[in-house]
Amino acid sequence: MIALFIGRFQPFHKGHLAAMKQMAKEVDKIIIGIGSSQYLNEADNPFSAEERIEMIKAALGEDFDYEIILIPDINDDERWVEHVCDLVPEFDVVYTGNSHTKMLFEDAGISVKDIELVPGINGTTIRDMIINNEDYSELIPVRVLEILKRLNVEERIRNI
Repeated sequence: MIALFIGRFQPFHKGHLAAMKQMAKEVDKIIIGIGSSQYLNEADNPFSAEERIEMIKAALGEDFDYEIILIPDINDDERWVEHVCDLVPEFDVVYTGNSHTKMLFEDAGISVKDIELVPGINGTTIRDMIINNEDYSELIPVRVLEILKRLNVEERIRNI
């Protein structure tokens, strides 16, 4: 069975990693869709698609069977599921923790399974912690922390 998991990964965090581990127990392969892939250097989307790919590959290593696909935003809910399906290889189920994404795929007749969210871990919280000079290191996989340090994430996010 092949799963589709879409996220912005701004940045990739331990909640994303927990979702990957959950899916890996239940499916044979994961298609990772990087949503809003065309955006970068914005408050909600500080990282480029290439940087997000680097984070995902660093966090997952060789432990998972996955493929990464870029999914640019079209800002049109009525066409979005069709847009996604045109871009990604065939899949059997969508995994998501986002209620809006769940509704859109279910309305299109596509099977959806909830991921088990990790309380307190999401990209918005992490970006806010960075802005407020709070320690976010426990929320990020070690290999991703190394990338964020190299990208000078604190200065970048505070200057956006």
